[in-house]
Amino acid sequence: MLSTMQDFPLTIGSILRYGRDVFGDSEVVTLSEGGNRRRRSYAETAARAARLANGLRGLGIDGDQRVATFMWNNAEHLEVYLAVPSMGAVLHTLNIRLFPEQIVYIANHAEDNVVIVDDSLIPIFANVLPQLSTVHTVLVCGDGDRSPLEGAGKQILGYEDLLASSSVSFDWPDDIDERSAAAMCYTSGTTGNPKGVVYSHRSCWLHSMSVCTGNNNNLSADDRALPVVPMFHANAWGLPYAAFMSGADLLMPDRFLQADPIVGFIEAEKATVSAAVPTIWNDILQSLRKTPRPGALSTLRAVLCGGSAVPRALISAFDKEFGVTIIQGWGMTETSPVASVAKPPSGVTGEPAYDYQAKAGRLQFGVEARIVDDEGNVLQRDGKEVGEIELRGPWVTAAYYLDNDPAKFHDEWLRTGDVGAIDPMGYITISDRSKDVIKSGGEWISSVELEGEIMAHPAVLEACVVGVPDDKWQERPLACVVLQSDAGASPEDLKAFLADRVVKWWLPERWAVIASVPKTSVGKFDKKVLRKQYAEGELDVVTL
Repeated sequence: MLSTMQDFPLTIGSILRYGRDVFGDSEVVTLSEGGNRRRRSYAETAARAARLANGLRGLGIDGDQRVATFMWNNAEHLEVYLAVPSMGAVLHTLNIRLFPEQIVYIANHAEDNVVIVDDSLIPIFANVLPQLSTVHTVLVCGDGDRSPLEGAGKQILGYEDLLASSSVSFDWPDDIDERSAAAMCYTSGTTGNPKGVVYSHRSCWLHSMSVCTGNNNNLSADDRALPVVPMFHANAWGLPYAAFMSGADLLMPDRFLQADPIVGFIEAEKATVSAAVPTIWNDILQSLRKTPRPGALSTLRAVLCGGSAVPRALISAFDKEFGVTIIQGWGMTETSPVASVAKPPSGVTGEPAYDYQAKAGRLQFGVEARIVDDEGNVLQRDGKEVGEIELRGPWVTAAYYLDNDPAKFHDEWLRTGDVGAIDPMGYITISDRSKDVIKSGGEWISSVELEGEIMAHPAVLEACVVGVPDDKWQERPLACVVLQSDAGASPEDLKAFLADRVVKWWLPERWAVIASVPKTSVGKFDKKVLRKQYAEGELDVVTL
């Protein structure tokens, strides 16, 4: 027996039309030079998206061709987010922080036809443009010097010129298959070439709806959302589409990602929700401790934080010093990206709540998880047994674009590469990445837990723990520590502090004080760099 319900497609176009028609007065605010701000309503944004769609039609985008972006988080990027999938083409966000050879590989692998570039990024993009074999047109946002792009054999046009010459009336197709491609994002390629993940309209729609729920961000028209996490990686954790779906105002920081302009933006625009990696929030914490701005964060009700493990000390500090709740989220490019969100159980507050907030999170409805051992046997969800986490669900990829990688999938489950446990309430605790697990004398040591405990020391700004070879135990932890600029602590001090917080055999013998932790293009600790530096004798290591 079939239902009597209408078969209404779940598409990006439906999100665009809803935001335009129901929340037309909601606004997009983009930060610009000198703290100035540009404002557009959702209705204006939708009208400009229509002009862009017409302009792209004139450039030959009449099917599922790829339209790429090389852009910051700004109003124009949102217009592309809406226009390209809604017209039936495929949005491809290029990660501006990747190495040039990775950008070239990704753009050619995806077969991008048109690239839309912020003028502030022209110097970077100009270096790779001649090697982009399938790109025929570049649209430049802004009035910056375009001359570095000339000579590459591509058509160079102004974004605003294209919109000005295009009709504001566009007949958005309503027959797009919800399972067809809407957007592409490539993994950061820490090992081998980056791999393409293709999101469907349906997966984006469902993921955005999840972001709006109470167990996630609880996003509504009462909110003003500030996605600091880039739109060029994993769709800014779903916030752009979720905001248009819920009517929340969007606050776009553009390229102004330092602590001072972000704090000023939050204060001036009364942001209620934000999202960024832990390093951003740590920078903000240190900035406000150094130069207090009472009430600057008073409107923030929640901060979604992810990309790497969020230290419990950071969660506690934001709550106690500013009354801001940090909500840890966990996922990956392959999961759109949010798979779990670390909200405490109902009624749990204070210090016990911090323990839950420091976990990878509680599974979101729509995502299923299991843990398996090295032989692929499914383990118990008792919070104790540890294995590799595998996922499946409507916004979890089942394959990579043009790349058969069966090692990443197990019985149609995605192998995340993360090692951890799942408790009976669905909370995930991440112990490590599988390649970063420290196995010492046959026992596992969690580098993630060690990092969190070390960063609880008031003199420590950042801590990164990696496994290094050991003649007796096969492998032992090396603790690499960045100290606060005005604080001093010796390795002996840090080890003594740690002795009361972890089991004895976890205590690192090797310590190195470093200027900064190397990071990947998406802000995660790049542990392979530290392991290489140790192997080549480039670190000043103290052995206790």
